[in-house]
Amino acid sequence: MHQTKQRVEEDLRLHPRSQLINKTKQSVEAGFIPAVTQSANTKHLQASRLTGGGPAGEDLRLHPRSRHLQASRLTGGGPAGEDLRPHPRSQRSQALIEFALVSPVLLLLLFGIVDIGRAVFYFDTLNHAAREGARTAVRSSGQLPNNADILATVTTQLIGAPVTAPCPQGPVTSATPPANAAWLYITEPNPPNTVEATPPPNAPGGEFAAVATGSCSARNPASGNRPLQVTLRFNLILITPVIAQATANRIVITAAAIFRTEY
Repeated sequence: MHQTKQRVEEDLRLHPRSQLINKTKQSVEAGFIPAVTQSANTKHLQASRLTGGGPAGEDLRLHPRSRHLQASRLTGGGPAGEDLRPHPRSQRSQALIEFALVSPVLLLLLFGIVDIGRAVFYFDTLNHAAREGARTAVRSSGQLPNNADILATVTTQLIGAPVTAPCPQGPVTSATPPANAAWLYITEPNPPNTVEATPPPNAPGGEFAAVATGSCSARNPASGNRPLQVTLRFNLILITPVIAQATANRIVITAAAIFRTEY
């Protein structure tokens, strides 16, 4: 029992905290450190916090100007007290100005894409209609085809676009068809752009021979497996202002197909 008590006292003497307490007591007894109680320490710390004092007595409280700057930042105020935060109305005005600057470019791109899509669509449709019209013109049947049969076939393929044949046997000139409309020609391959009085076979077998009238070429029905050409000229009106000005407000699309007659 006595040995256990000695070991406990020895451990307490060897513990760092115990050694610090012992040294402090010795210093107080020797007069080097004033004896300050725990309650006095607590009161001193509380008083220093109230006065903004630090460990060395300095004032650690915020300066009135610092408090003012912090408050002004929270309220968006500047050095003179003005509100520097972005106003909602200013943001809306800025968004409107940016949209006004960007919208012409966006609209130009949008309508340009629409015009390009329309041109590709009509180019493909016209070529398909020309091939179908040429097949009708060269087929052999009990009643040979005529210009009206070919016009009906082409009109069926070009849904929504009017097709006419003012001079069915040519000449195929650079004249412009009406807006968003097509002209049909049934001629010999590679027809001239002038009136022909004595043309080679340039009409389907169901037509009758006829002389040239006015600005239209004469009619000569095909026979003996002679080739015929069906030509379509379509006047596409554009909707994009810049592209329309560059192309005289229109694009004339031409499609042709050449087939040999079966009769």
